[in-house]
Amino acid sequence: MTTNATTTTTLDPAAAGTWRLGDRTVNRLGFGAMRLIGTLGAPAPRSRADGLAVLRRAVELGVNHIDTAAFYFLPTRSANELISTALQPYADDLVITTKIGAARSRDGAFEPYARPDQLRSHVEENIRQLGLDQLDVVNLRWGTGLAPEPGSIAEHVGALAELRDAGLVRHIGVSNVLPEQLDEALEITPVVCVQNRYGLTERDDDGLLDRCGELGIAFVPFFSVGASVPGAIPGATRADDRGRTAVEAVAAAHEATPAQVRLAWTLHRGRHVLAIPGTGSLGHLEENVAAAALQLEDDDLTVLDGIGRAAS
Repeated sequence: MTTNATTTTTLDPAAAGTWRLGDRTVNRLGFGAMRLIGTLGAPAPRSRADGLAVLRRAVELGVNHIDTAAFYFLPTRSANELISTALQPYADDLVITTKIGAARSRDGAFEPYARPDQLRSHVEENIRQLGLDQLDVVNLRWGTGLAPEPGSIAEHVGALAELRDAGLVRHIGVSNVLPEQLDEALEITPVVCVQNRYGLTERDDDGLLDRCGELGIAFVPFFSVGASVPGAIPGATRADDRGRTAVEAVAAAHEATPAQVRLAWTLHRGRHVLAIPGTGSLGHLEENVAAAALQLEDDDLTVLDGIGRAAS
């Protein structure tokens, strides 16, 4: 393990480089809006004003890729509404990625998965909430669970391609999918990104990540930090005590936090890998952004890769 500390004081999302989502260029360190509403055990900002402040600070720091969805809401707040209020008029380089397919009722329960003919209403809901004429990137989010579900996605992808041809969508992605489902989608339309659960101790999609790199498709992990934190995600794999100790040792060597190490490891998995950590805290936002500049040494990566493979 390296003993040369690499401090994480640089606040520049571009420090990890950029990637193209179709004809849009984004910094590889982005922002996920889900935690603005405090779901899945993550605390919400103390107030709506805090959520607005986090979004404005993210863009001020140079974040130009924000992931959201109309179903990111609680009775007291909506991620899309916060984005719209905080960031309009939108910067020309800001790319907002949304997800459709899954939907929730106003009481928070997930509704039955959308039929292909219902996807237009999902797209239009996001357009209306965000105050846009066209969505930059729309991911077909398959299934309502936290793990990929089998089944053909062809009809849904075809319906989304029709919405793109109608001018409502700029680019198409897929989320929570199996490798064969990505192949199925690619037979219908270009795909700019795959968004699946993945992290240091969630390595089931190693092969899919590599295939996306070969195809020039962005791989965008969700829960890349949370899945490695005990209790953060129900049913997620936990790193063992040896693994946590090793992550903490790498973090100490770089004067970083374990969460920053996990983010840096994720970004080191390939130039096509984009990180979208979310938070409702200004302090944690800056820590996440600083992870873009954290350079892990070969010895660090060897240790961390070993943890992940042992835990998966």
